[in-house]
Amino acid sequence: MQTTAHKKYVIIGGVAGGASIAARLRRLDEQADITMLERGRDVSFSNCSLPYFLGGEIEDASWLKLVSPEDFWQRYRIKALTRHEALSINRKDKTVLARDLNEGTDLTLQYDKLYLSPGAMPILPASVPGINLPHVFPIRNVEDVERIDGYLKKHKVRDIAVIGGGFIGVEAMENLHAAGYKISLIDMAPQVMLPFDEDMAQLLHKEIIDQGVELILGDGLKSIQAKDVTLSSGKKVPAQAVIMAIGVRPETALAKDAGLDLGETGSILVNRLMQTSDPDIFAVGDAIEVTSMMTGKKQRLALAGPALRQARVAAGVPYGQLGLIPQVLGASVLRVFSLNAASVGLNERQCQQEGLDYAVSFVLPMDRVGIMPHASPMFFKLLYTKGSGLVLGAQAIGRGAVDKRVDVIATTMRYKGTIMDLKDLELTYSPVFSTARDVVNQAALAACNDNDGFFSQVMFTKIRSLVEQGAYILDVREQEEFGYAHIKGAVNIPLSQLRDRLNEIPKDRPVHVHCRTGQRSYNAARALMQSGYDQVYNVAGSFLALSWYEYFKDRVTGREPIVTNYNFE
Repeated sequence: MQTTAHKKYVIIGGVAGGASIAARLRRLDEQADITMLERGRDVSFSNCSLPYFLGGEIEDASWLKLVSPEDFWQRYRIKALTRHEALSINRKDKTVLARDLNEGTDLTLQYDKLYLSPGAMPILPASVPGINLPHVFPIRNVEDVERIDGYLKKHKVRDIAVIGGGFIGVEAMENLHAAGYKISLIDMAPQVMLPFDEDMAQLLHKEIIDQGVELILGDGLKSIQAKDVTLSSGKKVPAQAVIMAIGVRPETALAKDAGLDLGETGSILVNRLMQTSDPDIFAVGDAIEVTSMMTGKKQRLALAGPALRQARVAAGVPYGQLGLIPQVLGASVLRVFSLNAASVGLNERQCQQEGLDYAVSFVLPMDRVGIMPHASPMFFKLLYTKGSGLVLGAQAIGRGAVDKRVDVIATTMRYKGTIMDLKDLELTYSPVFSTARDVVNQAALAACNDNDGFFSQVMFTKIRSLVEQGAYILDVREQEEFGYAHIKGAVNIPLSQLRDRLNEIPKDRPVHVHCRTGQRSYNAARALMQSGYDQVYNVAGSFLALSWYEYFKDRVTGREPIVTNYNFE
């Protein structure tokens, strides 16, 4: 490959985006002059791993640091200047004015191409009294988690309020709880983890409160005091330390001051080559806006994977490697104590906002062969377009490999796949890993059956209203299961007795059939549909999903349960 010697590159910001750009540029051009400016102490660290130091899974904070400035120079001949802040960009002269924060001196750097990877800043609302108190912390870098850990130990903190139920907030909650602190998780939204729909979020809510965390939803932060926080409702929550995780805003001041265009989301506008409105300046990572593959709309997406792909594309442009950055799907996964939760694409709220004619397939199979140790249910929700069957998104929660299943969906979506494609996918199988017909296949088959009119279903979330309306609910579990726990007012006719007791089931009203997870009830629904019943609905998720869904809501509202006993296994 032909290269031009001594090209000058300046990169503002390290971590995933900036460091990846620098390393890629060096692989493409051994002669280039590459300088990376990082305002913080550490130029390359695993920011997604930061909360796990607080919980002790990462025992030493130094393990979070991936490549030191010395390593960058010795391995790659890249100048990584930490504690150096970029103050301004002169686009006409193609220079960057930077300040050495240790020495207080300024320096000017010339560039041929400039790369911006400033990231996003944690939101600390100035309007909240007490936001600047010394026991209030964001989580953005290694220095932050070191400060938090040091403060908690020095001041013998017991009660911690985590404000925000997104990725950082939930991960901080989990890890600080594991470290032995008493945690309150507070969010003004009605649920944690907004990528998930309300029905799926209830599973996470149950897990959080079962672990002993005080979960407070629909109540925002009003003020912070030395020993507690006050919420919008007036409720006071004990807290000798406060973790702020309500979100981030892109760092765009430098780009804006340089006259670069911002997009409709307020983030830096880039094209698919990652060029800003100045073709000699590129931007990547949390500070830019990206395009949703499913809606075509602009959005922000603070995820490491997309940032790394953007960095590779941006670094290749000066060398004629014009790989266009793809639109995003937003695939993500996290752990919430014993549960794993993954999602990709659109959820129901977004489908409704977009006016899409969509449908839902919800299945609750075991994540591996049921007789194997550690087999457990997986709650799996698949969204698709009615008629065409185009896959729109998926959500999975369980103790097993939800990431594997959602990765399959993400791959299918990337190639515009349908539920018909999914049902026939050949996926790996062993009893210790999955079932011969995997969760993904089962969800797709249920979707195809529904899409083809082979049966009709009702989501478990609708059962309360059906009970209140006096609907006919048929429970086809065995008598022992029914006796332990059941929906109030439900009629129990086990599947094993169904064909002999058809005369007990009315034909002049809708029949809503359920079992434990939806499999036996599906067979019962098909039998009824072929026996003269034309208003039969299988309850997707059935009693197990209903128990998880109703549990948290009943505890919070104090309402009368519609089940005689919750059943979570």
